[in-house]
Amino acid sequence: MSPSPSRNRGVAETIHLTEKSFDEVLVATEGLVMVGFWAEWCGPCRAIAPVLDELAAASEGRVTLMKVNVDENHGLAARYGIQSIPMILFFKEGAVVDRVLGAVPKAVLQSVVTARARA
Repeated sequence: MSPSPSRNRGVAETIHLTEKSFDEVLVATEGLVMVGFWAEWCGPCRAIAPVLDELAAASEGRVTLMKVNVDENHGLAARYGIQSIPMILFFKEGAVVDRVLGAVPKAVLQSVVTARARA
């Protein structure tokens, strides 16, 4: 998959990251990056996935959604201190600027996106 996310208006492409691709793709992506740490067996992860997709699509290219499967990428989970999932980390210019734990309501995530996308 190309490290360049889709920037079509109203369309969001989810980028699935690995330990190998994480740093390169993160640095190459402008704007706010929302990285969801998840696992296939995690019910709350499955519940919040469509919410993350909706937020990225509604951002009209200002927010890029990326996902990391913690079962396949233990090193990344350890690097960012991920002990519970779903965990959503928000990055700007390669640095963590916010984090949200759990399958929280869409309004909670929207408030973070709104604040961080313009900051």
